Amino acid sequence: PRCPAVPPVLQEQTLLVAKPDALQRRLLGDIIQRFERRGFKLVAMKLLQAERRLVEQHYEQLRPKPFYPALVAYMTSGPVVAMVWEGYDVVRCTRAMVGDSSAVGTIRGDLSVHVARNLVHASDSVETARREIGFWFQRHELLAWDCGDSDNIYGL
Repeated sequence: PRCPAVPPVLQEQTLLVAKPDALQRRLLGDIIQRFERRGFKLVAMKLLQAERRLVEQHYEQLRPKPFYPALVAYMTSGPVVAMVWEGYDVVRCTRAMVGDSSAVGTIRGDLSVHVARNLVHASDSVETARREIGFWFQRHELLAWDCGDSDNIYGL
C-alpha cells in the first residue's frame, strides 16, 4: 500500500513509451535504468504490439501533420513498452531526460540517431499524462506500492 506520509505531489505520474526502435536496438534496459537512477518509481509496465486504433487515439492531435501516417505505421511496426513512472515533478523531469536528438546527456541525444526514430514518447503535461495513461492502462494495472526509499530520495 501507498505510504500515507508521502504527499500527493510526490505521486505525480507520467507515461513513457519505448518505441519500436528502442526495442529493436535493445535499449530498453538503458532507458529504464535512467529513471531508476533518478529515483522515480515504476508503477506499471507492459510489452505489447500496439494496435492501430490505440496509436491513432494516442496521437489524435497530430492527425493534421504530414508525418502522421508515417508515425502511425512506425508505432505499429513492432513491439513497444508502455510504462508509468511516479515521483516528484516526474512529468517535467521526464521531458528533460528524454530531450531531443541534439541534447547530449538525454535519452534521445545519447541514444537516438534520427528524429524519426527517437526511441521514446513522454507525456508533455500532467493533464496529458492522465489522459495518455488511460489509453494504455486500466486503473487496476497501476500498482500502488511503497519502494522504501522515500527518506533517501525526498528526505521524508
